[in-house]
Amino acid sequence: MDFTEKSTLTSHIHNILRFYYPACIDQKNGGYRSGFSDDGTVTDSQTKHLVGTSRFVYLFSIGVLTDGPDWCRDAAEHGIRFLTEHHQDKENGGFFFELDGTYVQDDTKMAYGHAFVLLAASIAHQAGVPGAKELLEIVDEVTEQRFWDEEHGLYRDEWDASWSVLAAYRGQNANMHMCEAMLTAFEATGENKYLDRAYLLAKKVPIELRTKGGGMIWEHYTPDWQPDWVYNQGNTKDEFRPYGFIPGHQLEWSKLLLWLDRHRSESWMLETAEDLYRNGWGYGHDAEHGGIYYSLSPEREVIDTDKNYWVISEAISAAALLGAKTGHDPYWDHYRELFTYASEYFIDHIHGGWYTLLNEQNERYEGEKSVAPKADYHPAAACYQTILALS
Repeated sequence: MDFTEKSTLTSHIHNILRFYYPACIDQKNGGYRSGFSDDGTVTDSQTKHLVGTSRFVYLFSIGVLTDGPDWCRDAAEHGIRFLTEHHQDKENGGFFFELDGTYVQDDTKMAYGHAFVLLAASIAHQAGVPGAKELLEIVDEVTEQRFWDEEHGLYRDEWDASWSVLAAYRGQNANMHMCEAMLTAFEATGENKYLDRAYLLAKKVPIELRTKGGGMIWEHYTPDWQPDWVYNQGNTKDEFRPYGFIPGHQLEWSKLLLWLDRHRSESWMLETAEDLYRNGWGYGHDAEHGGIYYSLSPEREVIDTDKNYWVISEAISAAALLGAKTGHDPYWDHYRELFTYASEYFIDHIHGGWYTLLNEQNERYEGEKSVAPKADYHPAAACYQTILALS
């Protein structure tokens, strides 16, 4: 397959959609079923994760935007409705992080989760999904009022349900996804306030925080945004706060800078994107077995040799956007290498979807293909961003 063909990428997005649909539609509780075995059998109907629900909305919305099956619009609206009716905290405002069916399991208010609601509402609005614009306005207001820290020019991470206790933790991951959401909101609405915020975040994290990390972006910070070198030490598997320098996040920021460059191009964006890519690839690439290692120590030694589906996806889109921007063949060589690797080890060509995790030798671990909040948003988004770059 030629992964530089838009038709190939579009077809792959639609294949991912067909793996999940219609089994993912929960007619009983609303929202989406989140657990799937390799063949697509549902393994979890109850877990409703804010990030997972939002990712499914994103998935079906880009289905609409890529002229996918007719059911994509209804499937996206199904998720918008669940976000509004069940994830949203009608008493205190904001959105609950996790539900069991329709019962609130985790009432924490997380910036990371709200970033994904903003992303989902924005892309759904762009796709003309009913209810998306109203949701976009609601989540935009709450992120601005509750999470934005004007003093530091970054987003705070975590509140309790009533917005009375603010956690001390600060992280780059939520800010990275806020940047992605702001770019998407700008493209959906044309409102410059979103582009301005994405620009500010791109100055803060890949420039200022990267300097504090000695040239790479560290994950965890104190309340005054100094690197916290011991938070979650030894735990590289935390879904949202993994320990270490994460090569995949260097590559993801590289992608975001080039996405920003499409709308407001300044020379530092490409320079920083190339530097982040060089470090992400240079320290993370497994030259022997292929793929990208997961985590590095503060001394930049590999401490987690596993290969994760989302890291490969972000590497693919970063290489594509750099290749499209610069015209340099080495980026397209990386792109082809990574997509060939993904095709061989991560993509299930029989049932559809991507496997989650491989070891260093590219052997799969036991377990389901997809659990909350995966939803294969990363590979679908990588294909979609590549289609836009090729355009």
